[in-house]
This record gives sequence, C-alpha cells and structure tokens, in this order.
Amino acid sequence: MEIKDVTFDRSALRANAIPKGFVPHLAVAGRSNVGKSSLLNWLCRRQIARVAKAPGKTRMLNFFLVNRSFFLVDLPGYGYAKVHKALREQWNVELGRYVAAEERLAGVMTLIDIRHGPTALDLELQRMILDAGRERIVVLTKADKVGRSHRSRMQHDVQHALGTATPPVVVSVNSGEGRKELLDSMERVLTLWRERHQGA
Repeated sequence: MEIKDVTFDRSALRANAIPKGFVPHLAVAGRSNVGKSSLLNWLCRRQIARVAKAPGKTRMLNFFLVNRSFFLVDLPGYGYAKVHKALREQWNVELGRYVAAEERLAGVMTLIDIRHGPTALDLELQRMILDAGRERIVVLTKADKVGRSHRSRMQHDVQHALGTATPPVVVSVNSGEGRKELLDSMERVLTLWRERHQGA
C-alpha cells in the first residue's frame, strides 16, 4: 500500500459525532511523548498532524480519510500528567467505548518508544485492545536513537511481553526505516477487516 491522498474529515470525541459510512478505521495510539504526530506526518508524507512543543495536545479523535478508502484515526495521547484529570477520565471512557464497540475499527496501531519499552499504561491499552478482539500493529518508534543490539533485544522482549504473533515493526522518522513494513502491516489489517465484512 502507498498513501496517495489524505483529507482531514473532522475531530470528535463522542461516538455520535464520528464520521458515517461503512469504511474501515485504523486507529493510532501511544503515550503523549512517543512521537505519534511526527510518525503520522512521515507516514503520509505530508503535514496532517500538528507536532506540538508540549505533549498531550491531541484532545479529540482526529479522522483522516486516506486514499478515499479508510479512516486513519489519531487518538489522544495518554499518560501526560498536566492534562486536566476530568478530561483524562473522559478520554478513558470515550476511547474505551470506541475501541470496544466501533464495528468499523479494523485495528489499532500502538506506538512504543524503543528506548524504554512498554509502560504500565501501554500494557493497559494492549489489554483493552485484546479484550475487544481487535487486530494490533505494535510499532517501536525512534529506532535511530539506539544501537542494533538494543533494537533486536527490544523487538524480542516486546513481542514476548505483548504476545504478538510477529515482532513489532521498528521505525525511525529521521532515517526513514520501517515505512514500507508499517504500510504493509496496515494493509494486512485493513484487508482482514474487508474480508470479514464483505457484503455488509
């Protein structure tokens, strides 16, 4: 798959405000400082997500229509302490509902900083995704910040810790590493969803 066309559709939080139409969603989630906005811009080869100076700025679900065939959904970053507690609690409720109940959600791309590995919040998100029966794409970001041995060890450790069938995709926005592998993983998840919903 190659991303040729990206259009911002809307920002929403509550389920009744998200886009209509029976096309698959592919969500992107990660801690507030994992580099999610930079990765989205790099992946789409254009500025679609604003890279903030301070983490925790994505406060809604942002829907981008890609190739007129699926929505890439930028989820709010989690784990940033300065975001007001009431807003964090609302995110938890609405995101939990979206992941558990949205039938168009083909899968969730979860970003983990390769330097640190999964945190307790990352593991909590993984449990939420598994409980909902969603496909996962686990991505280790910032690969250029570590050496080859650390990279290989973290791939193995994260795969074991999260119980994924395949090793995480290792990417670097700075070096360009892993873009094709990530796009291939996205295509696999979207194809699985379409096969399950043919004729719907």
